Amino acid sequence: MFRRRVLILSTSAGTGHLRAAEALGKVFRRQPETDEVLTLDALKFTNKIFRDFYSSLYIQLVEKAPAFLGWWYKMTDEPWKTDRMRLMLDRLNTGPLVEFLESYAPDITVCTHFLPAELISHLISQARLRTRLSIVVTDFHFHAMWLCRLFHRYFVATEETRVHLSRLGLPEERITVSGIPIDPVFSVPLARSDARRALGVDPHLPLLLVSAGALGVGPAEVVVESLRSLSTLVQIVVICGKNPSLRERLLKTKAEWRASSPLKVFGYTQEMHRWMAAADLLIGKPGGLTASEAMARGLPMVIVAPIPGQEELNSDYLLEQGAAVKCHEFTTLAYKVDSLLGNPSRLQVMRTAARNAAHPNAAQIIVRRLLEDEAQEPEPIWINRKQKEQIAQAAKAVRL
Repeated sequence: MFRRRVLILSTSAGTGHLRAAEALGKVFRRQPETDEVLTLDALKFTNKIFRDFYSSLYIQLVEKAPAFLGWWYKMTDEPWKTDRMRLMLDRLNTGPLVEFLESYAPDITVCTHFLPAELISHLISQARLRTRLSIVVTDFHFHAMWLCRLFHRYFVATEETRVHLSRLGLPEERITVSGIPIDPVFSVPLARSDARRALGVDPHLPLLLVSAGALGVGPAEVVVESLRSLSTLVQIVVICGKNPSLRERLLKTKAEWRASSPLKVFGYTQEMHRWMAAADLLIGKPGGLTASEAMARGLPMVIVAPIPGQEELNSDYLLEQGAAVKCHEFTTLAYKVDSLLGNPSRLQVMRTAARNAAHPNAAQIIVRRLLEDEAQEPEPIWINRKQKEQIAQAAKAVRL
């Protein structure tokens, strides 16, 4: 039997893209049809200046200039508007990545970030690389930067995105609604009582899970301070991610927290699948991976301070599905949480809505589809200049 060499590429611009790649890697490695599976950060094959700039720029914009980030997101959300400039910058800074790709020659290439996808698409079009390129979109909204001139398949989070891409002119049969790939452990059912027992938390008090994301970026301190005015007795768990200074600051406030509503503070954890199973509400920012994990556990969200651009659009999706509420001011956060915890029937409706919108097996769906494609050997989709113009015009016509 012919065994495949699989390459999964992402970038360390935030953590969601990397986590999606890792989830796919776990599933691919379980398949008998694969001989070798590599999961790599494409930025590690670029020069140091480019790597440091690319990986840190997003975090700096999130922390210091979110309004600019939202403007940039919207301004660049036009098909092919920046592709020449992006390709030029990529080709100047990704020489080692190109050399690696040409020497490794994967049978299947999956990209969970648009940077390597655009570069690989160019290499295939220049006959410098033979591989089946698929792109996995890691947000609920499709941004124009994900568009490539040559590809085999797109995997998207929602049916709405599939409709959007097909209306723009992409072949419908090459767009698969898979959901966003998350760790396969989220597809294993876990009872709330079992999760709480394993984590050593109170089996009866409502549990609020406050997430600062894997990098610990976000308003966790303001959230905790706002929750002091809760009327409901709760237990609060804060996950600070890879931000030790945030954890230390929150630990200092722990001593001041009322004994009837215990506060626990953790750094980065591998137990998020258990915490989400144990929790009654998740309070945090709606990154694509975090939201997908929460829905897989049937965990309603209270959205706070979404990043302008993709997280605002992720918020729209979660609100449309009935899986979240949004807090516009921190002054009303405790009120909203009290209202939800005091209305068990509404919470149950939100849990059901979250589960109905979830794709806990997204990684498995993507891997199985890719292996089926490999066996059938479909030709790649080429988007020529005329088709690019048509897609750009179609995007302008439907833009609100």
